[in-house]
Amino acid sequence: MPEVAELTPAAQDRLHTAVLDWFDVHARDLPWRSADCSPWGVMVSEIMLQQTPVVRVLPRWRDWMQRWPCPADLAEASTAEVLTAWDRLGYPRRALRLQQAAAAMVDRHGGKVPADPAALRALPGVGEYTAAAVASFAFGIPETVVDTNVRRVLTRAVRGQGLPPKTLTRAEMRDAHALMPADRTRANRWNAAVMELGALVCTARSPRCDDCPLLEQCAWVSAGRPEPEHTPRGQDWAGTDRQLRGAVMAAVREAGRVEVGAVRQAVAGTRRLGTHVPDEAQWTRCLAGLLDDGLLLERDGAYSFPD
Repeated sequence: MPEVAELTPAAQDRLHTAVLDWFDVHARDLPWRSADCSPWGVMVSEIMLQQTPVVRVLPRWRDWMQRWPCPADLAEASTAEVLTAWDRLGYPRRALRLQQAAAAMVDRHGGKVPADPAALRALPGVGEYTAAAVASFAFGIPETVVDTNVRRVLTRAVRGQGLPPKTLTRAEMRDAHALMPADRTRANRWNAAVMELGALVCTARSPRCDDCPLLEQCAWVSAGRPEPEHTPRGQDWAGTDRQLRGAVMAAVREAGRVEVGAVRQAVAGTRRLGTHVPDEAQWTRCLAGLLDDGLLLERDGAYSFPD
């Protein structure tokens, strides 16, 4: 399949211009994109947005930034406060990692988010994507930002395939690097624009090709929109350990403290299990996992959030 290296400079420029012009008109007005948003606000948004849609993140992000407007504020908070404020964003270990990262920033960087991508990657819970995103969006350092949305746009527009591979490949990263605009400002805006295009138009299941600024340049459309090599499936939820863990966390969040012997009744009261009835093995596995992950504390015969 074609690669970015095969695109002429003129073709790359047309692609950049089309996406950036579209972004100028259609970019969502999100608070972490504001010029006065702090690097900490950008970092919080990037952690919250992992596997979580914008509509669910917005109210939590605003509350979070009002309560803990800088890393030192979060580092000093109790774990119970942090997990309660995380509310229903899901994957609550992210909240713990974010607090650990805040503590590390206080210890290593004077309570500030470091601009250096290597220093960002050294923080707890910060991987390649988050480090690149914070460097680019908070500090204007043109690191190559590649998430699922970016991968999908480039796979279709450049390689002519319906969907990217299940896991990120070196070839994809090579293409993404090669396609970065040379101009620093343009490159950082490109990172945001191509991500937005994937989120709003070039979606996985129902791409709105007629609304896409790359319609006439898209290799996938030119190839007749061939079916992808694999069919994406949403993550299972009903009956999973994730569902039960979330219900247990909700019960503790609402009550503050749940007697060990009453945890099943408390979980039933949240109405978050639907018709699912966990067996004994699932209860044991999920409760043990929450304790091992540091998300729950068992003391004096009851479950609560850690102090």
